[in-house]
Amino acid sequence: MRQSFDETADRSYGPLHLPLIRSAMAAQGLDGFIVPHEDEHQNEYLPAANDRLAWATGFTGSAGAAVVMANEACLFVDGRYALQAPDQIDCGLFEIKDLMEGGVPAWLEAKAKPGQVLGYDPRLHSPDSLARLEAAAVKAGCMLKPVAANPLDDAWGGDRPAQPAAPVVPHPLQYAGEASADKRHRVGEAMNADAAVLTAPASIAWLFNIRGGDVIRSPLPLGQAILRKDGTADLFLDPAKVTPGLADWLGEGVTLRHPSELESALSTLTNLVVSIDPAQSSAWYFSQLDAAGARVYRMPDPTALPRAAKNAVEVEGARAAHRRDGAALTQFLHWVAIQNGGLDELTAVARLEAFREATGALKDLSFDTIAGAGPNGAVVHYRPTIRTNRAAKDGDLLLVDSGGQYLDGTTDVTRTIAVGEPSAEMRERFTLVLKGNLALARVRFPAGITGSSLDALARSALWAHGLDYDHGTGHGVGSYLGVHEGPQGISKRAGGAALLPGMIVSNEPGYYKTGAYGIRIENLQVVTEAAPVSGGERPMLGFETLTLAPIDRKLIDVALLTDEERAQMNAYHARVLREIGPQLDADAAAWLEEVCGPL
Repeated sequence: MRQSFDETADRSYGPLHLPLIRSAMAAQGLDGFIVPHEDEHQNEYLPAANDRLAWATGFTGSAGAAVVMANEACLFVDGRYALQAPDQIDCGLFEIKDLMEGGVPAWLEAKAKPGQVLGYDPRLHSPDSLARLEAAAVKAGCMLKPVAANPLDDAWGGDRPAQPAAPVVPHPLQYAGEASADKRHRVGEAMNADAAVLTAPASIAWLFNIRGGDVIRSPLPLGQAILRKDGTADLFLDPAKVTPGLADWLGEGVTLRHPSELESALSTLTNLVVSIDPAQSSAWYFSQLDAAGARVYRMPDPTALPRAAKNAVEVEGARAAHRRDGAALTQFLHWVAIQNGGLDELTAVARLEAFREATGALKDLSFDTIAGAGPNGAVVHYRPTIRTNRAAKDGDLLLVDSGGQYLDGTTDVTRTIAVGEPSAEMRERFTLVLKGNLALARVRFPAGITGSSLDALARSALWAHGLDYDHGTGHGVGSYLGVHEGPQGISKRAGGAALLPGMIVSNEPGYYKTGAYGIRIENLQVVTEAAPVSGGERPMLGFETLTLAPIDRKLIDVALLTDEERAQMNAYHARVLREIGPQLDADAAAWLEEVCGPL
């Protein structure tokens, strides 16, 4: 089984590790140290060796930061982790602050004392985040000091896991849809620079048509690349990862180099215009390029948009992956429906993964499965562990958010299931969430629209009842890459990339009642060109829903749906029955026909 039940949610981490960190800080003459969640590659999901925030605090969320001082410490998390963080850390050792309310810079301004020296690792901070920290330090009168050796790494010592060295393998054209040489020339010609420094693992995997396994739940290799305008490139990979035939696959335009050569390679870019993404690359790269005399352009990663706008082969692969994954999920939903009590979260997680394994095509999960029964479902990024495992009781809601990694696509889907009879309130709140999901699935919009312009569609039914949720409505998804992919997304935050045909985004409104239950309905959908409208004046875009799995009808209050919404829901269930039914055994197929009947 690939699902991890790692008990890193351990309150003993603070008492065990804080003294070691403080001792290592003192040895370097530091009064404090800033610990971001990000690693050297600005990853969201981290190799175990780079999960410094979890080792220091016990908090295992995918976003956050900490400051460790000699006599106090603070953990910063956003609203998604407001319930998880206190459950995982020792609140007697760490104060918890909202990351969105000023974060580390605001804390420094309020807490740091004049003359104090706080260390930071320049390989872990983006230049923009570092600038905010430096401005706060100036106001506080303290000093930020870059360290050559991370004191947390020194404290971790011999117990620290080894850096990952998973084999790097070709990603065949039957899945990639475009040769690496063609991608490199296309991206290189479009760059307003002589060269680009690439540090994001997903960008490297996409550009060179390679995949690896260095990052948990994502088939990504850790490495760096320098892409030139003529399409040639240097690719920096640990030789231990390079598989036989990989150099031939990469072709004549790519030079494989040892990671130890990266610093000297950057030093040769003197007087060249070099683009680098401040959101993807750490401050260390900028300081190296400045020292080399390069003309540094802060620009978005030039592979981000081409990677996000999937080609026809990738989109068809996504459809195939979702049909396969939808059948596995539907078998699981049928299995849940026929249980006679006693179903707990860890059992549900293991059983769902077994159904995906049975496809014979699963390469990995796309993230650790979220299965929250009752009040655990209200913890947005909850992950069951042996300590927190809860049985689903009659009258509970069971929220299951899961996904798979397949060679032809990445999936991410959430279904909320009624165990026994749901309350009237549950049905009302679920239907309000459903209305938002349906609105976002059927919308048409002109080219140039960003996800922030669509976000209110998913929330308006909840808003009308004085309700909302504290996470984004949609994130981008890669093609056998990361389950969270930019630059597209759907959220309240202004800006972001315009939605383009081929982009895949999630549609996942929700509602969470602390201490009681959580609701989320998530489908993935791909941006498509919409059919022309009679009398219309502009070309329009729309969405095609990729995810295929039934939505629990016991939770739908049909009286709250409009005729249009009811027809849309019936059409979706008819499609699920048509495309998923033939893949199921007789019992599951009969159950699916029943639950997909017209409202």
